[in-house]
Amino acid sequence: MRDPRLLARLVPRKWNVDACLKHSNAAAVEKNKKNSTPACVDVYVPASHAFNPAVLPGFVGLAEQHGLKSYKDFHRFSLENSDQFWGALGSAYLDWQKDFTTVQESNFKTGDIKWFLGGKLNVSYNCLDRHVARTPDKTALIWEKDEPGKEERITYSQLLGMTCRLANVLKQANVKHGDRVVIYLPNCPLAVAGMMACARIGAIHSLVFAGFSADALRDRIQNCEAKVVITVDEMTRGGKVIGLKKIVDAAVKDCPSVQAVFLEQRSKNEGKATKLDVRLHDALSGVDAICKPEVMDSEDPLFLLYTSGSTGKPKGLIHTQAGYLLYAAVTQQVAFNYSPAEDVFGCVADVGWITGHSYIVYGPLANGGTTVLFESTPLYPNPSRYWEMVERLKINQLYLSPTAVRSLLKRGDEHLRDHDLSSLKTLGVVGEPINHEAWEWLYDKVGNRKCPIVDTYWQTETGGVIIAPLPADAGDPIYPSMAMRPFFGIDPIIENSEALVDHGADLAGAIYIKQAWPGITRGVYGDQQRFVETYFSQSPGHYCTGDGAIETPEGYFRVTGRTDEVINISGHRLGTAEIEDALDLHDGLSESAVISFPHSVKGEGLVAFVVMKDSHAKDDRKKIVKELKDVIKMKIASYAVPEEILICQSLPKTRSGKIMRRILKQIATSKTDDFGDTSTLADPYVLEAIIATWSETHTHAENTKT
Repeated sequence: MRDPRLLARLVPRKWNVDACLKHSNAAAVEKNKKNSTPACVDVYVPASHAFNPAVLPGFVGLAEQHGLKSYKDFHRFSLENSDQFWGALGSAYLDWQKDFTTVQESNFKTGDIKWFLGGKLNVSYNCLDRHVARTPDKTALIWEKDEPGKEERITYSQLLGMTCRLANVLKQANVKHGDRVVIYLPNCPLAVAGMMACARIGAIHSLVFAGFSADALRDRIQNCEAKVVITVDEMTRGGKVIGLKKIVDAAVKDCPSVQAVFLEQRSKNEGKATKLDVRLHDALSGVDAICKPEVMDSEDPLFLLYTSGSTGKPKGLIHTQAGYLLYAAVTQQVAFNYSPAEDVFGCVADVGWITGHSYIVYGPLANGGTTVLFESTPLYPNPSRYWEMVERLKINQLYLSPTAVRSLLKRGDEHLRDHDLSSLKTLGVVGEPINHEAWEWLYDKVGNRKCPIVDTYWQTETGGVIIAPLPADAGDPIYPSMAMRPFFGIDPIIENSEALVDHGADLAGAIYIKQAWPGITRGVYGDQQRFVETYFSQSPGHYCTGDGAIETPEGYFRVTGRTDEVINISGHRLGTAEIEDALDLHDGLSESAVISFPHSVKGEGLVAFVVMKDSHAKDDRKKIVKELKDVIKMKIASYAVPEEILICQSLPKTRSGKIMRRILKQIATSKTDDFGDTSTLADPYVLEAIIATWSETHTHAENTKT
């Protein structure tokens, strides 16, 4: 029987008291009524999604040898016998040119991490050739273009041919083992072929999100000293044509390392050529469709992926060959209950981010599955786009961002009603903590209460999912808005439990990981000292995620956000996510972002930027603000009520859907002269509207300004 106290802590929206009577006593229910504790959603792992080692490579052998049956058995074994566990999976999931001799040598004190030492393999062979040998005509990629109904299907045989031709083109351009290749492309088959071509010849690829500015692209090219750039003249996204070639031209003029820019021509407009330009169509037509894969060491770098850093300098994280590929493949199959033989995996992230790397490209292709490349937006040509695509492509796993879910929720249920979503088996969310309103809408309306929601927690640094509701055993609970269970080999702990407001029997603080796993990043390109200082200096011997979480006595984890988003108000410390969760109690709220500003009396004050659902957009603003403040007062305390609650049409977000809180902080402190690098901002015009609204409504006293 569930502990109602646990539910009260985990599910902060109004209880459906009748639904909870069977799981809690009358006294607890009466208490929850008084506290306005949120709705009880009874969700358990169905038998169809229960962890089943018998159908997973490597797991079945471990089960037979060691008598392991349940998720808990395997998780405990993976921590106590890490080398044996990952060694078995490494042998089962990957094809090796030479077997590894040592599973790992990892030291979290020095940041020196190595996996599958002595092993030799080729990543592109594992993603393509071995599947072509068995199922050459199986669909590898479904390219969902900007216009719905215009999809293209690429088989494993076709993708291998594209990869080999592009690999030979790169070799003709003198790209060698260890050279860096920057790929500046939208979600399209060429981007995947570019990644595979680099892996085939031993070059290191670095995808740059095709939305970054010329300056941001230049900084990344300069940092890794790329020899080649692969791009396209233009792309179409959300019905808008976006020129990429002019951005590349502006970037590479300050990049002396670049020797060639390979250009795919999509439009009829030839444009102005530079001396670096090589027409990709012509180059590909002049080379062979066969390219022998290079034999790579397990720890050779596979790719660099740049993330934001506190110093403002690009931070190129290094992922290597075998460990990363294994972890992407295992997590994609196990955490999403994915069947490569029959399922269509729909990750709608951008290939330029780690989610796209791991769960559009490397994980699905290593598993021999079918994966979707989505080159549009969730609202184009209308808010039914995802659901029309799911019906048309028969997608089985849909992996999307909480921001997209909230955006679609805001527009109502009518966009779902005319579409058959019965192909869906699993729904996943990634990128940030998901609020309860969005979680329950996704579960009830999209999944029809039949699809478990895999609320995944991970980072660019981790290479793949590290905490998620699955794997789990049949009948195990799934709680809304909780990542919950550590993946195999992941041993998280909570430290600095005084960092957040008291949570009773729960621990709240920063998440650290105690031991290495194969998918973890190996370093920061060109700056190993920065790598050690960032991830291993705060708690020697542990990996520091930089994120905060709540851990329940049952060992379930709920991620609350970055630890630098902890606010100190009059001596009370609490996370911004807690205040945002409280705001979510209001039925009319679509999404919110809470930030702090210096306050001469309290230490820090609060501003909440909120977006209301369309159904409440015309409600009286003063009334809404009062209701929101009352909700926070009821759920947390009076000290947590923001000085200002600003109702906005939308929030500033990156193109991957993350709210740019630093910009909101600048607006709240009237520092709007220079927002710094806004190249990742999806809609720059949002800022003008927020600044105008702030100027009209804020009432800060002079002593709250810096």
